[in-house]
Amino acid sequence: MDLFTVDESKCTRDGICVAACPARVIEMKDGLVPAPVRAAARGCIKCGHCVAVCPQGALSHSVIKLEDCPPVRGDWELTPERAEHFLRSRRSVRLYRDAPVEPEKLARLVEIARYAPTGSNSQQVKWLVVKSREDVRMISGMVIDFMRSMVESGQPIATSYRLDKLVQAWDAGTDIISRGAPSLVFALAPKNYGVAQVDCANALSYLDLAAPSLGLGCCWGGFIMMATACWPPLQAELALPEGYASFGAMMVGYPKYKYHRLPVRKEAEIVWR
Repeated sequence: MDLFTVDESKCTRDGICVAACPARVIEMKDGLVPAPVRAAARGCIKCGHCVAVCPQGALSHSVIKLEDCPPVRGDWELTPERAEHFLRSRRSVRLYRDAPVEPEKLARLVEIARYAPTGSNSQQVKWLVVKSREDVRMISGMVIDFMRSMVESGQPIATSYRLDKLVQAWDAGTDIISRGAPSLVFALAPKNYGVAQVDCANALSYLDLAAPSLGLGCCWGGFIMMATACWPPLQAELALPEGYASFGAMMVGYPKYKYHRLPVRKEAEIVWR
């Protein structure tokens, strides 16, 4: 099968697909429509730029078919003001309603998040979704076990993060690990993948930003991420796919309160070159 096909009746020979291809696997000779270069199939990263960039919709990729790629809605484009408002209105939610998140909503979030950019479009991020509040509570307890171990063994991390105070709060009945969230979402990637942390952070950021559209709120699970990276009992409990590690965790639930203002932040420090 050809790497891509071109509808000659639509193609205007403008060369946009050639210019936009990040892998440089498309060429166009005088008077001819775009065609794959030699060994194009091996070099193609299947990003879909060629399909997305063609104004005439003349090109269809063998694995990214034109009919599967809906057009960009110009009438939905954000103005700079709306984009700023949307991003500034995002909040880290640490108080949740006593209500589970429907599995279909969690699946919808992951469906959106899988479109986050990845290195060379490798798309190696996998997901672990914990949809039971009881399981989230169990995982939080294992994080506390990790913290307690760090405190008892006098590890420097226990002092720098004041883990003793967090353990005391937990023992007193305050959940400072998952904040009572009913769900957790972990982003996973191969341990030996060079940009695993970046790809997983991108994916979880997409998930985080999409959550309010479904009435949900999120917060990064920093302490969960810390324990998942180095606490064998928790790693065993999560039972991640062979060769994979967790590079990010997000609490997900229905916010208990609604936010009504856009807080300020310190001025950006910029070094211009």
